[in-house]
Amino acid sequence: MRTIIIINGPNLNLLGIRKPEVYGILTLRALSQELIIYGKDKGYKVECFQSNHEGKIIDKLHSTLKKKKYIGCIINAGAFTHYSYAIRDAIEAITIPCIEVHLSDIEKREEFRKLSVITEVCKSQFKGMGIDGYKRALDLLLE
Repeated sequence: MRTIIIINGPNLNLLGIRKPEVYGILTLRALSQELIIYGKDKGYKVECFQSNHEGKIIDKLHSTLKKKKYIGCIINAGAFTHYSYAIRDAIEAITIPCIEVHLSDIEKREEFRKLSVITEVCKSQFKGMGIDGYKRALDLLLE
């Protein structure tokens, strides 16, 4: 079965609790369940992963090279978006397309959030659309 991996970075485990006025009230578990169902309805499998640890995110990205089942990756790298060249290099190294997603519009936030070091190695970026950004990324990977 066609499988897409969704990787969520630091603090996304606090969705629904941390700054709901910015990130919404949906929990990570609810977001993941909705995306799994959305994918299933379209005929593919969605796997979700979250870590607050940079190395674990890199390991998960690397695992897509070994597991040939993945057709694409969606990543919300959280704060790592703005400074993790290690995650950038891992995205660049994998052979499947990767799409960057942010629940909020990073360009309308604090100055340090406006820079994404991973954009150049991702196929596309969706920001400020809440969960719909993830859904649009899933649709794009199937085109």
